[in-house]
Amino acid sequence: MQAEIERRGIATASITLLPDVTRKVRPPRALAVPFPLGYPLGQPNVPELQRSVLLALLGLCTASDVPRIESFEA
Repeated sequence: MQAEIERRGIATASITLLPDVTRKVRPPRALAVPFPLGYPLGQPNVPELQRSVLLALLGLCTASDVPRIESFEA
């Protein structure tokens, strides 16, 4: 799905909790987060953390050297 969206000129990025699996799938851009499964934005009710994850994810959308996986440091 991401590849089709990218072909239409729209940058995509995804959050991954399993970077090893993501490397095999090779999405255009991915942000690897160090959180438990089911919590891609981190601990619930911590809006500062969640905002920083989303800003890091959106920042990946400007990357043109793809595929790319970056690690989020909490």
